[in-house]
Amino acid sequence: MTIKEAQEKVDKWIREYGVRYFSELTNMAVLTEEVGELARIIARRYGEQSWKATDPRAEDNGQKALKEEMADVLWVLICLANQTGVDLTEALKQSIEKKTNRDKTRHINNPKLTP
Repeated sequence: MTIKEAQEKVDKWIREYGVRYFSELTNMAVLTEEVGELARIIARRYGEQSWKATDPRAEDNGQKALKEEMADVLWVLICLANQTGVDLTEALKQSIEKKTNRDKTRHINNPKLTP
């Protein structure tokens, strides 16, 4: 699925099942919430925090939850893009170009990144 197709599928779903988009402000709050949930999984899977014994996501070290939370973040980001008229394919292309022009030697010359 391309990014454009994802934007179209989310829009179709919203129109068929979601009644309408939440407001941009509500979706920004939901995006923040979803990023927080993703951060919680990553902190336990890759960081120093441990899983609570009662947390069902601990069984596979949060792999299923990690995928679900990443998809939730992407879903809400797509909703925000759709309702604000942002073509995420074009925006990502522009971001890659900007980063390439700005950082093409920065990371290669960073001694902190050298193995």
